[in-house]
Amino acid sequence: MAPGVLHRVIHGTHDPEPWQKSLLTVRPALLQNYRRHRVRNADYPAILPHERSSCVRGSVVSGLTEGDLYRLDIFEGGQYSRQKVKVQVLKDVGLEEAAEEGKTEVVEEVEAETYVWEEGEATLEPEEWDFEEFKRDKMKAWMGLVEGNHDHNVGVDEGFADVDRAVAEQEKRDKGHDPMGGRGLNGHITQQLKNATI
Repeated sequence: MAPGVLHRVIHGTHDPEPWQKSLLTVRPALLQNYRRHRVRNADYPAILPHERSSCVRGSVVSGLTEGDLYRLDIFEGGQYSRQKVKVQVLKDVGLEEAAEEGKTEVVEEVEAETYVWEEGEATLEPEEWDFEEFKRDKMKAWMGLVEGNHDHNVGVDEGFADVDRAVAEQEKRDKGHDPMGGRGLNGHITQQLKNATI
């Protein structure tokens, strides 16, 4: 996942505050024996296990909270399942830089989780998804960052709206929740006691 998309999902903006960015560590990585395809009639990719020697270039993120994973699960939706995998962390490769085959040094192998496509290969295009093309032609409009977007073939991804809605609903529920059971300074029991003594 591109860092801008990741931040938009978990922080609500593609460009969060520096302190929010500092909570995460994002490193370039390879996922072996998987292949990334474009989902038919969509701009986004999906990965599936692949027996031939193929790999997916991406990133491994550490520092995610349960709340971040909750948002990511909503964003990815029911077409994907979060699965444990082993990834190879790369040395001296930028996050969005291509990793040259045979010239890339692996620093370590770590356990991670990734979102694997559950809808079957028939729902994917046969060729591999092109991240560079997506960044160049679609990503800004897809994230809603292009004002007056006239390209009707690119729509803001509905996953962002799903996450925003879920977060707003959770915040609304949390406002009504009183962890002190009404006994705190502004709790309903304290207010009743105050009114009774007046």
